[in-house]
Amino acid sequence: MSAVYTTDEYGRPFIIVREQDKKSRKTGIEAAKSHILAAKTVSGIIRTSLGPRGLDKIMISPDGDITITNDGATILQSMKVDNQIAKLLVDLSKSQDEEIGDGTTGIVVFAGALLEQAEELLDRGIHPVRISEGFEKACKIAVDHLDSVSDVVPWSKDDTSNLLKCAKTSLGSKIVNKCHDQFTKMAVDSVLAVADLERKDVDFELVKVEGKVGGELADSQVIFGVVIDKDFSHSQMPKEIKDARISILTCPFEPPKPKTKHKLDISTISEYKSLQEYEKKTFEDMIARVKDSGANLVVCQWGFDDEANHLLLAHKLPAIRWVGGPEIELIAIATSGRIVPRFEDLTSDKLGTAGTVREVTFGTNNEKMIVIE
Repeated sequence: MSAVYTTDEYGRPFIIVREQDKKSRKTGIEAAKSHILAAKTVSGIIRTSLGPRGLDKIMISPDGDITITNDGATILQSMKVDNQIAKLLVDLSKSQDEEIGDGTTGIVVFAGALLEQAEELLDRGIHPVRISEGFEKACKIAVDHLDSVSDVVPWSKDDTSNLLKCAKTSLGSKIVNKCHDQFTKMAVDSVLAVADLERKDVDFELVKVEGKVGGELADSQVIFGVVIDKDFSHSQMPKEIKDARISILTCPFEPPKPKTKHKLDISTISEYKSLQEYEKKTFEDMIARVKDSGANLVVCQWGFDDEANHLLLAHKLPAIRWVGGPEIELIAIATSGRIVPRFEDLTSDKLGTAGTVREVTFGTNNEKMIVIE
Protein backbone atom coordinates (compact mmCIF):
# COMPACT_ATOMS: atom_id res chain seq x y z
CA MET A 1 0.00 0.00 0.00
CA SER A 2 1.35 3.45 -0.94
CA ALA A 3 0.28 6.91 0.16
CA VAL A 4 0.72 10.51 -1.00
CA TYR A 5 1.37 13.39 1.39
CA THR A 6 -0.21 16.70 0.34
CA THR A 7 -1.92 19.82 1.68
CA ASP A 8 -5.23 21.53 1.08
CA GLU A 9 -5.82 25.14 0.05
CA TYR A 10 -5.35 26.28 3.65
CA GLY A 11 -2.01 24.52 4.00
CA ARG A 12 -3.32 21.76 6.26
CA PRO A 13 -1.49 18.46 5.62
CA PHE A 14 -3.29 15.20 4.94
CA ILE A 15 -2.48 11.80 3.44
CA ILE A 16 -4.16 10.20 0.46
CA VAL A 17 -3.93 6.41 0.55
CA ARG A 18 -4.01 4.91 -2.91
CA GLU A 19 -6.53 2.17 -3.70
CA GLN A 20 -8.42 3.05 -0.52
CA ASP A 21 -11.53 3.78 -2.54
CA LYS A 22 -11.43 0.25 -4.00
CA LYS A 23 -11.83 -1.36 -0.58
CA SER A 24 -15.34 -2.38 0.42
CA ARG A 25 -16.73 -1.98 3.90
CA LYS A 26 -19.66 -4.11 4.98
CA THR A 27 -22.66 -2.31 6.36
CA GLY A 28 -26.23 -3.10 7.30
CA ILE A 29 -27.43 -6.64 6.65
CA GLU A 30 -24.05 -7.72 5.21
CA ALA A 31 -22.27 -6.73 8.44
CA ALA A 32 -24.85 -8.60 10.52
CA LYS A 33 -24.44 -11.71 8.36
CA SER A 34 -20.65 -11.64 8.73
CA HIS A 35 -21.06 -11.55 12.50
CA ILE A 36 -23.55 -14.43 12.35
CA LEU A 37 -21.05 -16.43 10.27
CA ALA A 38 -18.35 -15.92 12.92
CA ALA A 39 -20.73 -17.02 15.69
CA LYS A 40 -21.82 -20.09 13.69
CA THR A 41 -18.16 -21.02 13.18
CA VAL A 42 -17.44 -20.95 16.92
CA SER A 43 -20.67 -22.84 17.63
CA GLY A 44 -19.80 -25.46 15.04
CA ILE A 45 -16.39 -26.10 16.58
CA ILE A 46 -17.80 -27.20 19.94
CA ARG A 47 -21.04 -28.70 18.60
CA THR A 48 -19.33 -32.09 18.22
CA SER A 49 -18.58 -32.22 21.97
CA LEU A 50 -22.28 -31.93 22.95
CA GLY A 51 -24.53 -34.78 23.97
CA PRO A 52 -24.04 -38.47 24.76
CA ARG A 53 -22.21 -39.02 21.49
CA GLY A 54 -20.05 -35.94 21.99
CA LEU A 55 -16.30 -36.31 21.57
CA ASP A 56 -13.48 -34.93 23.68
CA LYS A 57 -11.12 -32.34 22.21
CA ILE A 58 -7.35 -32.31 22.58
CA MET A 59 -6.15 -28.77 23.30
CA ILE A 60 -2.43 -27.99 22.95
CA SER A 61 -1.22 -24.69 24.42
CA PRO A 62 1.69 -22.66 22.95
CA ASP A 63 3.84 -24.08 25.78
CA GLY A 64 3.02 -27.62 24.73
CA ASP A 65 0.64 -28.41 27.60
CA ILE A 66 -2.03 -30.90 26.54
CA THR A 67 -5.61 -30.75 27.85
CA ILE A 68 -8.27 -33.33 26.97
CA THR A 69 -11.79 -32.04 27.65
CA ASN A 70 -15.34 -31.75 26.36
CA ASP A 71 -16.16 -28.77 28.59
CA GLY A 72 -17.30 -25.85 26.44
CA ALA A 73 -15.83 -23.14 28.68
CA THR A 74 -12.41 -24.82 28.74
CA ILE A 75 -12.39 -25.30 24.96
CA LEU A 76 -13.40 -21.72 24.20
CA GLN A 77 -10.98 -20.20 26.70
CA SER A 78 -8.15 -22.15 25.05
CA MET A 79 -9.05 -20.76 21.62
CA LYS A 80 -7.59 -17.55 20.25
CA VAL A 81 -10.38 -15.57 18.61
CA ASP A 82 -10.08 -12.10 17.08
CA ASN A 83 -13.67 -11.52 15.98
CA GLN A 84 -15.59 -9.49 18.56
CA ILE A 85 -18.78 -11.56 18.19
CA ALA A 86 -16.79 -14.74 18.70
CA LYS A 87 -15.32 -13.18 21.86
CA LEU A 88 -18.87 -12.49 23.07
CA LEU A 89 -19.65 -16.20 22.77
CA VAL A 90 -16.52 -17.02 24.76
CA ASP A 91 -17.65 -14.58 27.47
CA LEU A 92 -21.15 -16.10 27.33
CA SER A 93 -19.73 -19.55 28.04
CA LYS A 94 -17.54 -18.17 30.82
CA SER A 95 -20.51 -16.44 32.49
CA GLN A 96 -22.54 -19.66 32.28
CA ASP A 97 -19.70 -21.54 33.94
CA GLU A 98 -19.40 -19.00 36.77
CA GLU A 99 -23.13 -18.62 37.42
CA ILE A 100 -24.45 -22.15 36.81
CA GLY A 101 -21.38 -24.36 36.55
CA ASP A 102 -22.77 -26.49 33.71
CA GLY A 103 -24.24 -26.13 30.23
CA THR A 104 -21.27 -24.22 28.84
CA THR A 105 -21.34 -26.12 25.55
CA GLY A 106 -25.11 -26.16 25.16
CA ILE A 107 -25.54 -22.43 25.62
CA VAL A 108 -23.06 -21.59 22.85
CA VAL A 109 -24.60 -24.16 20.48
CA PHE A 110 -28.05 -22.76 21.32
CA ALA A 111 -26.88 -19.19 20.64
CA GLY A 112 -25.44 -20.31 17.30
CA ALA A 113 -28.75 -22.00 16.37
CA LEU A 114 -30.71 -18.83 17.23
CA LEU A 115 -28.41 -16.74 15.06
CA GLU A 116 -28.78 -19.27 12.24
CA GLN A 117 -32.56 -18.80 12.38
CA ALA A 118 -32.10 -15.04 12.64
CA GLU A 119 -30.17 -15.10 9.36
CA GLU A 120 -33.17 -16.61 7.57
CA LEU A 121 -35.41 -13.92 9.05
CA LEU A 122 -33.00 -11.22 7.87
CA ASP A 123 -33.20 -12.64 4.34
CA ARG A 124 -36.98 -12.18 4.52
CA GLY A 125 -36.49 -8.49 5.25
CA ILE A 126 -37.36 -8.52 8.96
CA HIS A 127 -35.58 -5.82 10.96
CA PRO A 128 -32.99 -7.03 13.55
CA VAL A 129 -34.82 -5.18 16.35
CA ARG A 130 -38.04 -7.08 15.56
CA ILE A 131 -36.10 -10.38 15.57
CA SER A 132 -34.63 -9.54 18.98
CA GLU A 133 -38.07 -8.69 20.37
CA GLY A 134 -39.42 -11.98 19.03
CA PHE A 135 -36.64 -13.93 20.75
CA GLU A 136 -37.42 -12.20 24.06
CA LYS A 137 -41.13 -13.05 23.79
CA ALA A 138 -40.29 -16.65 22.88
CA CYS A 139 -37.95 -16.84 25.89
CA LYS A 140 -40.72 -15.70 28.24
CA ILE A 141 -43.15 -18.25 26.78
CA ALA A 142 -40.56 -21.03 27.16
CA VAL A 143 -39.77 -20.10 30.78
CA ASP A 144 -43.47 -19.93 31.69
CA HIS A 145 -44.01 -23.35 30.11
CA LEU A 146 -41.09 -24.84 32.04
CA ASP A 147 -42.52 -23.44 35.28
CA SER A 148 -45.89 -25.02 34.51
CA VAL A 149 -44.50 -28.50 33.83
CA SER A 150 -41.77 -28.52 36.49
CA ASP A 151 -41.94 -30.77 39.55
CA VAL A 152 -40.88 -30.10 43.12
CA VAL A 153 -38.13 -32.58 43.97
CA PRO A 154 -37.94 -33.30 47.72
CA TRP A 155 -34.55 -33.74 49.35
CA SER A 156 -32.85 -33.35 52.69
CA LYS A 157 -29.48 -34.02 54.27
CA ASP A 158 -30.76 -37.43 55.30
CA ASP A 159 -32.23 -38.29 51.90
CA THR A 160 -29.88 -37.28 49.07
CA SER A 161 -31.06 -39.80 46.47
CA ASN A 162 -32.45 -37.10 44.15
CA LEU A 163 -29.31 -34.98 44.50
CA LEU A 164 -27.21 -38.01 43.59
CA LYS A 165 -29.32 -38.55 40.45
CA CYS A 166 -28.83 -34.92 39.38
CA ALA A 167 -25.08 -35.06 39.97
CA LYS A 168 -24.82 -38.40 38.16
CA THR A 169 -26.49 -36.92 35.07
CA SER A 170 -24.08 -33.96 35.03
CA LEU A 171 -20.99 -36.13 35.47
CA GLY A 172 -22.05 -38.65 32.83
CA SER A 173 -20.27 -36.80 30.02
CA LYS A 174 -17.12 -36.00 31.98
CA ILE A 175 -13.87 -37.92 31.96
CA VAL A 176 -14.61 -39.29 35.45
CA ASN A 177 -17.47 -41.48 34.20
CA LYS A 178 -15.41 -44.65 34.82
CA CYS A 179 -15.82 -43.89 38.56
CA HIS A 180 -19.32 -42.51 38.10
CA ASP A 181 -20.91 -43.46 41.41
CA GLN A 182 -17.86 -42.60 43.48
CA PHE A 183 -17.46 -39.07 42.09
CA THR A 184 -21.22 -38.47 42.25
CA LYS A 185 -21.22 -39.14 45.99
CA MET A 186 -18.06 -37.08 46.45
CA ALA A 187 -19.64 -34.09 44.68
CA VAL A 188 -22.87 -34.21 46.72
CA ASP A 189 -21.07 -34.74 50.03
CA SER A 190 -18.68 -31.85 49.32
CA VAL A 191 -21.45 -29.38 48.48
CA LEU A 192 -23.62 -30.35 51.46
CA ALA A 193 -20.63 -29.99 53.78
CA VAL A 194 -20.23 -26.27 52.95
CA ALA A 195 -23.85 -25.39 52.07
CA ASP A 196 -25.87 -22.96 54.18
CA LEU A 197 -29.33 -24.49 53.75
CA GLU A 198 -31.14 -21.65 55.52
CA ARG A 199 -29.69 -18.98 53.23
CA LYS A 200 -29.68 -21.36 50.24
CA ASP A 201 -26.07 -20.45 49.56
CA VAL A 202 -22.92 -22.46 48.87
CA ASP A 203 -19.44 -21.02 49.44
CA PHE A 204 -17.31 -22.89 46.92
CA GLU A 205 -14.19 -21.16 48.27
CA LEU A 206 -14.40 -23.65 51.14
CA VAL A 207 -14.10 -26.59 48.72
CA LYS A 208 -10.49 -27.20 47.77
CA VAL A 209 -9.14 -29.72 45.27
CA GLU A 210 -5.65 -31.17 45.74
CA GLY A 211 -4.11 -33.45 43.14
CA LYS A 212 -1.08 -35.72 43.15
CA VAL A 213 0.74 -37.37 40.25
CA GLY A 214 0.29 -41.11 40.07
CA GLY A 215 -2.41 -43.44 41.34
CA GLU A 216 -5.80 -43.65 39.64
CA LEU A 217 -9.20 -41.97 39.75
CA ALA A 218 -10.54 -44.55 42.18
CA ASP A 219 -8.01 -43.32 44.79
CA SER A 220 -9.85 -39.99 45.04
CA GLN A 221 -11.67 -39.24 48.28
CA VAL A 222 -13.42 -36.45 50.17
CA ILE A 223 -11.74 -35.12 53.30
CA PHE A 224 -14.06 -33.30 55.70
CA GLY A 225 -11.37 -30.99 56.94
CA VAL A 226 -8.23 -29.39 55.55
CA VAL A 227 -5.59 -30.94 53.29
CA ILE A 228 -2.19 -29.25 53.01
CA ASP A 229 0.61 -30.29 50.69
CA LYS A 230 3.18 -30.71 53.49
CA ASP A 231 4.53 -33.36 55.85
CA PHE A 232 5.71 -33.37 59.47
CA SER A 233 9.00 -31.52 59.89
CA HIS A 234 10.85 -34.62 61.18
CA SER A 235 10.57 -38.14 59.81
CA GLN A 236 10.48 -39.63 63.34
CA MET A 237 7.53 -37.56 64.49
CA PRO A 238 4.24 -39.48 64.93
CA LYS A 239 2.25 -39.80 61.70
CA GLU A 240 -1.14 -39.46 63.43
CA ILE A 241 -2.28 -37.26 66.30
CA LYS A 242 -5.61 -37.82 68.02
CA ASP A 243 -7.51 -34.97 69.71
CA ALA A 244 -5.10 -32.41 68.28
CA ARG A 245 -4.76 -29.00 69.94
CA ILE A 246 -3.10 -26.84 67.32
CA SER A 247 -1.09 -23.65 67.79
CA ILE A 248 -1.27 -21.69 64.52
CA LEU A 249 1.80 -19.47 64.28
CA THR A 250 2.69 -16.80 61.74
CA CYS A 251 5.82 -15.75 63.67
CA PRO A 252 9.27 -17.25 62.96
CA PHE A 253 10.25 -20.17 65.19
CA GLU A 254 13.77 -18.79 65.79
CA PRO A 255 15.66 -16.38 68.07
CA PRO A 256 14.72 -12.71 67.51
CA LYS A 257 16.91 -10.87 65.06
CA PRO A 258 18.40 -7.45 65.95
CA LYS A 259 16.45 -4.58 64.45
CA THR A 260 19.64 -2.56 63.86
CA LYS A 261 22.39 -3.06 61.30
CA HIS A 262 24.99 -4.05 63.91
CA LYS A 263 27.05 -7.18 63.43
CA LEU A 264 28.10 -9.76 65.99
CA ASP A 265 31.71 -10.89 65.60
CA ILE A 266 32.63 -14.24 67.14
CA SER A 267 36.35 -14.91 67.45
CA THR A 268 36.67 -17.59 70.13
CA ILE A 269 35.19 -21.02 70.82
CA SER A 270 33.71 -19.85 74.12
CA GLU A 271 31.84 -17.03 72.37
CA TYR A 272 30.49 -19.49 69.81
CA LYS A 273 29.35 -21.85 72.57
CA SER A 274 27.67 -18.94 74.37
CA LEU A 275 25.75 -18.08 71.21
CA GLN A 276 24.84 -21.73 70.72
CA GLU A 277 23.56 -21.97 74.30
CA TYR A 278 21.56 -18.77 73.83
CA GLU A 279 19.89 -20.13 70.67
CA LYS A 280 19.17 -23.46 72.36
CA LYS A 281 17.66 -21.74 75.42
CA THR A 282 15.53 -19.50 73.16
CA PHE A 283 14.19 -22.53 71.26
CA GLU A 284 13.48 -24.36 74.52
CA ASP A 285 11.64 -21.31 75.91
CA MET A 286 9.51 -21.16 72.75
CA ILE A 287 8.73 -24.89 72.96
CA ALA A 288 7.89 -24.56 76.66
CA ARG A 289 5.53 -21.66 75.91
CA VAL A 290 3.76 -23.77 73.27
CA LYS A 291 3.47 -26.78 75.60
CA ASP A 292 2.29 -24.59 78.50
CA SER A 293 -0.59 -23.40 76.32
CA GLY A 294 -1.75 -27.01 76.02
CA ALA A 295 -0.87 -27.45 72.33
CA ASN A 296 0.30 -30.83 71.04
CA LEU A 297 0.88 -29.72 67.43
CA VAL A 298 2.57 -26.66 65.90
CA VAL A 299 1.59 -25.30 62.49
CA CYS A 300 4.05 -22.58 61.49
CA GLN A 301 3.95 -20.31 58.45
CA TRP A 302 7.74 -20.01 58.54
CA GLY A 303 10.52 -22.56 58.71
CA PHE A 304 12.94 -23.48 61.49
CA ASP A 305 16.42 -24.94 61.38
CA ASP A 306 17.56 -28.47 62.20
CA GLU A 307 18.40 -27.64 65.82
CA ALA A 308 14.88 -26.38 66.50
CA ASN A 309 13.48 -29.39 64.65
CA HIS A 310 15.56 -31.76 66.81
CA LEU A 311 14.42 -30.02 70.00
CA LEU A 312 10.78 -30.27 68.91
CA LEU A 313 11.26 -34.02 68.41
CA ALA A 314 13.03 -34.35 71.78
CA HIS A 315 10.14 -32.59 73.54
CA LYS A 316 7.59 -34.76 71.67
CA LEU A 317 5.98 -31.77 69.98
CA PRO A 318 5.09 -32.55 66.31
CA ALA A 319 5.31 -29.62 63.91
CA ILE A 320 4.49 -28.64 60.33
CA ARG A 321 6.52 -25.84 58.76
CA TRP A 322 6.36 -23.62 55.68
CA VAL A 323 2.55 -23.63 55.54
CA GLY A 324 1.22 -21.00 53.11
CA GLY A 325 -0.95 -18.07 54.15
CA PRO A 326 -4.21 -19.33 52.51
CA GLU A 327 -3.74 -22.75 54.16
CA ILE A 328 -3.10 -21.10 57.54
CA GLU A 329 -6.42 -19.25 57.22
CA LEU A 330 -8.27 -22.42 56.22
CA ILE A 331 -6.81 -24.30 59.19
CA ALA A 332 -7.86 -21.50 61.54
CA ILE A 333 -11.42 -21.55 60.15
CA ALA A 334 -11.73 -25.35 60.20
CA THR A 335 -10.32 -25.79 63.72
CA SER A 336 -11.91 -22.68 65.27
CA GLY A 337 -8.44 -21.50 66.22
CA ARG A 338 -6.86 -18.06 66.09
CA ILE A 339 -3.73 -17.11 64.19
CA VAL A 340 -0.94 -16.08 66.58
CA PRO A 341 1.50 -13.46 65.18
CA ARG A 342 3.75 -13.38 68.32
CA PHE A 343 4.78 -16.04 70.83
CA GLU A 344 3.86 -13.68 73.65
CA ASP A 345 0.22 -13.79 72.48
CA LEU A 346 -0.06 -17.60 72.55
CA THR A 347 -2.67 -18.76 75.07
CA SER A 348 -4.85 -21.84 75.43
CA ASP A 349 -7.99 -20.06 74.17
CA LYS A 350 -6.31 -19.42 70.79
CA LEU A 351 -5.63 -23.07 70.03
CA GLY A 352 -7.48 -24.85 67.25
CA THR A 353 -8.92 -28.32 67.81
CA ALA A 354 -9.21 -31.30 65.47
CA GLY A 355 -10.23 -34.92 65.92
CA THR A 356 -7.30 -36.28 63.93
CA VAL A 357 -4.23 -34.89 62.18
CA ARG A 358 -2.49 -37.49 60.05
CA GLU A 359 0.19 -37.75 57.40
CA VAL A 360 -0.94 -39.75 54.38
CA THR A 361 0.72 -40.93 51.19
CA PHE A 362 -0.96 -40.42 47.81
CA GLY A 363 -0.27 -41.70 44.32
CA THR A 364 2.46 -43.99 43.11
CA ASN A 365 5.25 -41.52 43.88
CA ASN A 366 4.68 -41.77 47.66
CA GLU A 367 4.20 -38.01 48.00
CA LYS A 368 2.94 -36.95 51.41
CA MET A 369 0.12 -34.69 52.54
CA ILE A 370 -1.26 -33.61 55.91
CA VAL A 371 -4.96 -34.21 56.58
CA ILE A 372 -6.67 -32.30 59.40
CA GLU A 373 -10.10 -33.71 60.25
